[in-house]
Amino acid sequence: MTKTLRLILGDQLNSKHSWFAKNDLEVYYVLMEVMQEQQYVMHHVQKILAFFAAMRNFAHQLTKAGHRVIYIKLDDTDNLQNFDTNLQQLISRHKINRFEYQLPDEYRLDEQLKAFCQTLSIDSGVADTEHFLTTRYEVRDFFGDRKSYLMETFYRNMRTRLGILMQGKDPLGNKWNFDHDNRKKYDYKVPLQEPIRFDHNVLALKAMIDKMGVKYFGKVDAEEFGWPLSRTEALQSLSYFCENLLPHFGTYEDAMLNEHISLFHSRLSFAQNVKMISPVEITTAVLAQWDKNKEAITLAQVEGFVRQVIGWREFMRGVYWAKMPAYETLNFFNHQSKLPKWFWDGNTKMNCLGKCIGQSLDSAWAHHIQRLMVIGNFALLSGSNPDEVDQWYLGVYIDALQWVEITNTRGMSQFADGGIIASKPYVSSAAYINKMSDYCKNCHYDYKKKYGDRACPFNSLYWNFFDRNAEALERNPRIGMMYKIMRKFPAEELRKINEQAEVYLGMVDDL
Repeated sequence: MTKTLRLILGDQLNSKHSWFAKNDLEVYYVLMEVMQEQQYVMHHVQKILAFFAAMRNFAHQLTKAGHRVIYIKLDDTDNLQNFDTNLQQLISRHKINRFEYQLPDEYRLDEQLKAFCQTLSIDSGVADTEHFLTTRYEVRDFFGDRKSYLMETFYRNMRTRLGILMQGKDPLGNKWNFDHDNRKKYDYKVPLQEPIRFDHNVLALKAMIDKMGVKYFGKVDAEEFGWPLSRTEALQSLSYFCENLLPHFGTYEDAMLNEHISLFHSRLSFAQNVKMISPVEITTAVLAQWDKNKEAITLAQVEGFVRQVIGWREFMRGVYWAKMPAYETLNFFNHQSKLPKWFWDGNTKMNCLGKCIGQSLDSAWAHHIQRLMVIGNFALLSGSNPDEVDQWYLGVYIDALQWVEITNTRGMSQFADGGIIASKPYVSSAAYINKMSDYCKNCHYDYKKKYGDRACPFNSLYWNFFDRNAEALERNPRIGMMYKIMRKFPAEELRKINEQAEVYLGMVDDL
């Protein structure tokens, strides 16, 4: 009789997977907490606790369902702290005849497990995670030899193929996206609601990782830990979003506020990225809510959210598998600066960055515009090394796994891939931040000034970025207008702007 050992990684908590369709006492499932996964990057403490707590709950639910589960805790005395060595120990101890695993979503683990299987004297096999709407290499095959990948083209294909928000071959509403109707500054016309939170006590887990010497950063209230840690809670989060936040999601999806961290965002990304819920379930629930409440929910709200789930998320994963491992070395502008020290404590006089970084350190979460157009914007304008930017984003956010982080960070945010993902660098001056937030109202710096006393750093750094990168960017049709504007500056004006930028770049830790 064949004894099989099946590995479940911490982001593979999919209770609907076909592996679990029937009970078989000859099949052992193993989940493990290992120092290997705490050391490849320094993580936010909430990220570590959420993964461990969700994994432990998943193992408990599998056991209750009648499956044979081995769970290795980080402080177990026989934990060898590495996937390979722990697996080899289990194979020997339980006289395993076959080893199986699900396709990892991270390149480094994919390589590790493929290499591990080559060392085995027993049979091995690999299964799909049964989570995504596309295969690993579908985006690569879709775009072929093109140098850049256009998400909008991919997204339209996904809509057509899946029959989502379509009327025959045409999009509902006769438009593929409703950006023009969405992305407005919050105007206080509708009341804000707090995100759904759960009440978990993870003090014992926190004490355990401290005892084991795990290095981390960020803050946590371990007595009232609010993230969803089970499929049941993930589904509750989805229902809460559909009923309370979806009606205004698209309108205010880019808005930012001093006193509210999430506005109408779902905060489903952690639950989705560890596979407690699937993109099919999320999309189905959103469409069902819209179908029964079209008077309160416009098509623009629904399309804006669906695009993130079936378009952007699948696209980013596809780019990752098309371009790794070379992708993590790309540095189009050859930026080499270190991240400012206040990325680790939020103590900067720039209110927008203090709020967004402080929120990230406090909550292990920020929405896409805070990540892209405030934090990432400054990192790019100041010439931060994309290696450092990657590590910070990968560590700080609870939903960050490399397949989704690095494409958003090194590609979309830092343009380090030279335009594979984004057709232009996503940078802005203070004008955009002021337009989309209330951050500038009580800031130490003046968002209207390009140089001089208390001039907002974003303004001089913005024009300095275009000036110093003119050779690489001036022929880009999407930003040619900025060069036309800059070329009209009087020479003395541009000199003052660049001098101000150089001053700020020389004192970046003290901004």
